Amino acid sequence: MTAVPISTLTFRTNALDSMEALEAAMSKTQQQLSTGKSIQTAADNPAGMAQVNQLNMELSASQQYVTNSHVAGANLNLETQALSDASNLLQSARDLAVEANNAALSATQRQDIATQLNQQLQQLVAIGNRTDSNGNYLFAGYASTTQPFAQSGNSVSYQGAEQVSQVQISENQRISAGDTGSSVFMNLPAGNGTFTTATGVGNTGTASIGPGTVTNSSQWVPDTYTVAFTDATDYKVTNSSGATVTAGTYSAATGGTVSFNGIQVALSGSPASGDTFTVAPAGQSSAFATLSGLITTLSSTTLSSAQIATRLGQSIEQIDGALNNMNNVSASVGGRTNAVTAAQSSAQSRQTNLQTSISSISDTDYTAATSQLSSEEVALQAAEESYASLAKLSLFNYVS
Repeated sequence: MTAVPISTLTFRTNALDSMEALEAAMSKTQQQLSTGKSIQTAADNPAGMAQVNQLNMELSASQQYVTNSHVAGANLNLETQALSDASNLLQSARDLAVEANNAALSATQRQDIATQLNQQLQQLVAIGNRTDSNGNYLFAGYASTTQPFAQSGNSVSYQGAEQVSQVQISENQRISAGDTGSSVFMNLPAGNGTFTTATGVGNTGTASIGPGTVTNSSQWVPDTYTVAFTDATDYKVTNSSGATVTAGTYSAATGGTVSFNGIQVALSGSPASGDTFTVAPAGQSSAFATLSGLITTLSSTTLSSAQIATRLGQSIEQIDGALNNMNNVSASVGGRTNAVTAAQSSAQSRQTNLQTSISSISDTDYTAATSQLSSEEVALQAAEESYASLAKLSLFNYVS
């Protein structure tokens, strides 16, 4: 038999490599126990690491959606309060307009009411210019750093944007985090929303005309109509071309309505021969312009009582329109607030599920890892003792 020489260096190298591998395995197991993570690098579990990375990306996106929804929810809550304050203010202005619609009031009393309305106009502008906690204007739309409303005398203009920012609150859902000042305060229909009424400037009688109502919208033909009294009781209605639309008789004692083309308007007081009243298609107005109009009407020293009554009736109707618009906006804000709350709840549930999935893949199984560490310690100790014992043999000392 041929003797095979044993290399002491090779033996020692192999033994040391084995012990180093055991030490590395122990270090890895100890790290898993100390960090609580079984996957330290992609090499530990390439497929598992890829899954964890994907789940972490989804978790990060969900957390961002929650952050977005908190910001949106805070702004919507601020808007809700602003709309409530604006509605209360307009209701107060309406009460003052009703109070002012009294022929027995003196010019001084009407001016006192106008002074109160002027203060309310300034307060309404202040509400429109409210900001969030970061100083961004609630009703400026995209132009959140630009003050949306500027007042010059009794005139108020809108300087904000016509669109609002959309906020992503879930993977498939975006909402408006606010409303533009133009949609809340500015772009409101004048009169009753369909038409406006006015008393002729040269009228000499005491009759006034109300804001009117629509009885059949399909019959309404937008045009400028004139109700002209040929004497104290008889009138005719003509369109902008001068064609007679209808005619009738009016009694000052009982009042009455003039009806034509699907609308009707109420008259009260005593008209004089030659007095006229106008019915025209409604344009647009604003909550600010309505208050300004009230102030102008009540501050006037030249308007007749009939003209004042007509204008006050129009203003009250327009305030009702502004209040209705704010109620609609408030309902929309409430719906969006509910959507934010639902999205937050859904995101939190999803985050819990994602974190559970990540943990199931990457978290350390402490029972298994502790047992493995114990086995590795025993193996390393045995290897070290074996190496030390063999190193003492004479064979190691003399055989090459």
